[in-house]
Amino acid sequence: MLSDFYIEDHIKNALKEDIGFGDITTENLAAEEDTLTASLDTREDGILCGRHVFELVFKTLSPEIDVKFYFKDGDKIKKGDKIAEISGSAKYILMGERVALNYIQRMSGIATETSKYQNAIGELPAKIVDTRKTTPNFRAFEKYAVKTGGGALHRFNLSDCAMIKDNHIKFAGSITKAVSKLRKNISHAHKIEVECDTLEQVKEALDAGADIIMLDNMPCDKMKEACKLINKKVIVEASGNVRLDTVRKIAECGVDIISSSAIVAKAPALDLGLDM
Repeated sequence: MLSDFYIEDHIKNALKEDIGFGDITTENLAAEEDTLTASLDTREDGILCGRHVFELVFKTLSPEIDVKFYFKDGDKIKKGDKIAEISGSAKYILMGERVALNYIQRMSGIATETSKYQNAIGELPAKIVDTRKTTPNFRAFEKYAVKTGGGALHRFNLSDCAMIKDNHIKFAGSITKAVSKLRKNISHAHKIEVECDTLEQVKEALDAGADIIMLDNMPCDKMKEACKLINKKVIVEASGNVRLDTVRKIAECGVDIISSSAIVAKAPALDLGLDM
């Protein structure tokens, strides 16, 4: 659940951006006493996500607006379903419509895309996870949507986990040197992950004491070799060239985690509409 204290300012800023100095259309058409009832409907199948954010947009504009949902986050919704009913001030429902839809369409789209990837993995133990390729200042919403869609979460930001990438390796001089220096300086509570392109790097990362090894853009035959080499000693992550048509083959290699930016960056918004 996204906590109100965390998302209230984000919603207020979104409303400020959209309304500006005033909604000149609505404010010159609707009187304060005018009311209306609208329904949130889905025009395609998907996974619902963002209902609380949707409701809070309207509650921010007017606490008297009533929002009644018929589905919860994570539920499968089908084309034509009535998702919710909104009633109250016509002025504030019309004013908040676009912002509320922007949140719930985007979040539901990510949840839906994530669900497709995890369903493609099927009964295999691998989990699809997100990356840091998120929309600036929208990461919490997008990660919540990934979780709602059945995925798992990678690090939230740079302070969560030490991840040694190719440029870090070049800077430090080697994987061994990078892991050693990090192990001396970071907290005992933080894990160290190493990005590996070759089996030689996998061996070095394993010997150096990495907690997580990422197999970056490796073909499936090499990933299978790497998994045999690692032999469950550490967590194995696969990354690169992860698509809906490749994710199952990657999972079959024996990895624990499959990270993909596509479940967020390439997820289309779910087609939801507010019908008066």
